[in-house]
Amino acid sequence: MYLSRFLSIHALWVTVSSVMQPFPLVWGHYDVCKTQIYTDEGKVWDYMACQPESMDMTKYLKVKLDPPDITCGDPPETFCAMGNPYMCNNECDASTPELAHPPELMFDFEGRHPSTFWQSATWKEYPKPLQVNITLSWSKTIELTDNIIITFESGRPDQMILEKSLDYGRTWQPYQYYATDCLDAFHMDPKSVKDLSQHTVLEIICTEEYSTGYMTNSKIINFEIKDRFAFFAGPRLRNMASLYGQLDTTKKLRDFFTVTDLRIRLLRPAIGEIFVDEQHLARYFYAISDIKVQGRCKCNLHATVCVYDNSKLTCECEHNTTGPDCGKCKKNYQGRPWSPGSYLPIPKGTANTCIPSISSIGNCECFGHSNRCSYIDLLNTVICVSCKHNTRGQHCELCRLGYFRNASAQLDDENVCIECYCNPLGSIHDRCNGSGFCECKTGTTGPKCDECLPGNSWHYGCQPNVCDNELLHCQNGGTCHNNVRCQCPEAYTGILCEKLRCEEAGSCGADSGQGAPRQGSPALLLLLLLAAVLGTASPLAF
Repeated sequence: MYLSRFLSIHALWVTVSSVMQPFPLVWGHYDVCKTQIYTDEGKVWDYMACQPESMDMTKYLKVKLDPPDITCGDPPETFCAMGNPYMCNNECDASTPELAHPPELMFDFEGRHPSTFWQSATWKEYPKPLQVNITLSWSKTIELTDNIIITFESGRPDQMILEKSLDYGRTWQPYQYYATDCLDAFHMDPKSVKDLSQHTVLEIICTEEYSTGYMTNSKIINFEIKDRFAFFAGPRLRNMASLYGQLDTTKKLRDFFTVTDLRIRLLRPAIGEIFVDEQHLARYFYAISDIKVQGRCKCNLHATVCVYDNSKLTCECEHNTTGPDCGKCKKNYQGRPWSPGSYLPIPKGTANTCIPSISSIGNCECFGHSNRCSYIDLLNTVICVSCKHNTRGQHCELCRLGYFRNASAQLDDENVCIECYCNPLGSIHDRCNGSGFCECKTGTTGPKCDECLPGNSWHYGCQPNVCDNELLHCQNGGTCHNNVRCQCPEAYTGILCEKLRCEEAGSCGADSGQGAPRQGSPALLLLLLLAAVLGTASPLAF
């Protein structure tokens, strides 16, 4: 009887818990970075992924308006009431606290009556555009966890852009466009988040849902974070494991929900009609009573605490990490490259802790050429880092390219590696073999490739001889100059002065002085001898 009653109560408790619990306990909250566990080796630390709790981020922001003097009240001016746009006897006066509407009233506690709000100057300079940029800065990377909600005390603007920055305001990208007519304002077809899907969740859309002028309950503009989460976690966000898996493996998705700054660009106030009523320009202005931004400090799953000190948010890093976002390993804990924590496997995730450097525990075997080592996870090995004395290799046991091993020195000697000194004109490259011999170009020899082989002469490197005084003689009275060319007489040309210059020009003849053989030449003597022989054999007939 008691057992059945207990089981009934237990079943009822499970049912109630499943309804009331917004997220199943198996998901984990990642609110603990490490716990002590007992193993066969005794009590040890068990590390897990962790993150700070989600909180109201508007408590830690700085707000900037552009133009800076756009807030109403200096000088004092009147504006029209929201409920009756033709009752224009309300006053904004920056010098009177009860009538002032400074920017900080966008973030104060709501619930007082009448409500407090920031308000811009009216559109008294129409048709010049009434435009305002409201920049929210954290000087810290944060991750958005809930919808961004902007509550207007005036009518919602006809045109607005919500923008984000990931680099502290240096560059901006649109988050979402808002307009009464998206096609006319931004040349975009109107959409809502419900029109998106898992595959298009990062699409930048223009929505007409929130720009409706003067209407009852028409004060709020949303940027829907949770609706985008729901594409992965289900309508009631019950399958957060799926969302965590996507955030872990898809950097673009994780970056989509990450910001350092937000910017609200108010481009056109609520008109409520087709045309601007130029007779009552005090109707047109911007007024914001509340901005809600829910998120957490980005600590790369290496911290559960984010402290606000000296007007800055900073993660209190665990897992031997450091930096504002726990984005690097602490000194002496660089045994493997830094990595963010992982949500997976559910529920504890993976901490990816930074491990001690090998050098920090006195086990760095680098023969005195380095005191730093690094663990290469992919190779499961330890290598020396920043080898000195012209060494390289896993243990600084090899010589850098352009150096060779000094055979007379020990491995831990600072002079263990000697420079090759290969002649740059005679060698193929500046490297040498283990004996210090360089690799020489054709025709070159010597340990440093600074000598020429026979038949070659040095001329900006070894070049083949053109002439010499042994085998390659210059002809027709030419002289050999530095083994690289023959200096020929005026009438001759060619590599060895073997050609008549007139033959190349095609101008050799009797009157040229070059075509006929010279007196005393072997050819002339041979011709006279032949004539004599023929003359004795038979007389010539004339």
